[in-house]
Amino acid sequence: MNDVVLVRDAPLAHLRWGRGERVAVLLHGVGGGREAWGDSISGTGSALAQAGYTAIAPDLPGYGDSVSVDPYDMASLAARVVALIGALQPKRCVLIGHSMGGMVALELMVLAAERVQALVLSGTSSAFGKPDGAWQAEFLAQRLGPLDAGAGMASLAPGLALGMASPTAPHDAVARAAVLMSAVPQATYRSALRAIVGFNRRELLGKLRLPVLCLAGEDDRNAPPALMQQMASRIAGAEFHCMPGVGHLANMEAPALYNQALIDFLRRRF
Repeated sequence: MNDVVLVRDAPLAHLRWGRGERVAVLLHGVGGGREAWGDSISGTGSALAQAGYTAIAPDLPGYGDSVSVDPYDMASLAARVVALIGALQPKRCVLIGHSMGGMVALELMVLAAERVQALVLSGTSSAFGKPDGAWQAEFLAQRLGPLDAGAGMASLAPGLALGMASPTAPHDAVARAAVLMSAVPQATYRSALRAIVGFNRRELLGKLRLPVLCLAGEDDRNAPPALMQQMASRIAGAEFHCMPGVGHLANMEAPALYNQALIDFLRRRF
C-alpha cells in the first residue's frame, strides 16, 4: 500500500505513496525536486502514507520530468499545481510547501483556495522583497554569478547546501541535498530564483481561513524562525513550531523530527 509509484502522465510528474482519501501535496524548493520527499532523502512521503494519507510529490515545472512554463513566475507554477490537484480530485487536500514550494502554496491560495483544506509552510516566507531592490539584486548576483562565470550546478551545489544547512547537520544529509541540487537544470534554477525574488503575498495572510502550520528550523538563515513566527501571528489560528538544531533543509537534515511535526499537525487539524 505504501510503495512509491512514479507518475509521468499528469499535469506535473510526481511520486505517489499510499491510497488514503486525504491527499498531501509536497512542494519542493528551488534546489529540490520530487526526490526531496523520497525515502533516500527525507522519507516524508512514506511517513505520510504510513499515517494514512496519500502523499504526492511533484516535480515543479522545469524540474525532473515536468515540462517548464512560460512565463516562469509564481502564478504559472501555482496554476500547474492547481491542474494537478484537479486531476487527482482529492476529497481533502493539504499543501506542504518548503521554501519556494511554500511561496507556490501561498500563490495557489490566491488562485484556488477552495481546493485546499490545510496548509503547511516550511522554511519559507510570505514575501521576498521588491525585484528592483538592492538586497534582491545582490542575492541574484551571489547565486547566479558563478553560473555566469561558467560554473555548473554540480560545482555550485555542495557550497549552497552546506550554507543552508545547520552547522550540526549530518554530513551525509548535506551531501544528499547537494546531489539533488546538482541535478536541477541550470535554466530552471535561474528562472526559479528570478520568480521568488519579487514574491509578495503578505496581504494574503490575514485572509487565510484554514488550518495552517508554520514550521521553522532553529538554525535556518534563509527563513529565520523569528520571521516565520511573525508570519504565523498574522494568520488566524495558525500554529508555529520551531525544530531545534535544524537549518533550512529541515526535512533532509532531521527527517524523523520533521515528519513527526507534520503528522502531529495533520492528525489534529486535517
